[in-house]
Amino acid sequence: MIEKSKVACFSGHRILPKDCTEIQFSLESAVRKLIEQGVVFFGAGGALGFDMLAEETILRMKEKYPQIRLVLVLPCPPEQQTLKWNDSQRQQYNDILKRADKVRILSDEYTKDCMLDRNRHLVDNSGHLVCYLRNNRGGTFYTARYAEQKGLNILRI
Repeated sequence: MIEKSKVACFSGHRILPKDCTEIQFSLESAVRKLIEQGVVFFGAGGALGFDMLAEETILRMKEKYPQIRLVLVLPCPPEQQTLKWNDSQRQQYNDILKRADKVRILSDEYTKDCMLDRNRHLVDNSGHLVCYLRNNRGGTFYTARYAEQKGLNILRI
């Protein structure tokens, strides 16, 4: 069993501003801070938007911090999660899948609760949450509130 203090997860909106420079800078800063605190495992859910930005960030930062690991926690099989995505989004997703250190699929099929189950799983197995939250509704809001209730260290981007 991995100590939760060594595990961080991500949650954020699927729609990001066109210019993500400030978000990217803050995200890298938060990840560096967590690495300095001994975090090794970074969990993400494979969603569009902030999840993919975080996943790409971890994969890029592995060059400087080879000890860190990207763990994808997927709500359902990849072909079901990406069913409504365009070709470019699917290609980026598949590239991340290939480069991840570990992939865990929580459900054999898409269900109405699989995204919520994925978010809970990420929080339940982490000591830290890095989140990009701009709306007080939706999955990211729920996940951040759940993480607060569970006592996670929350870094807001």
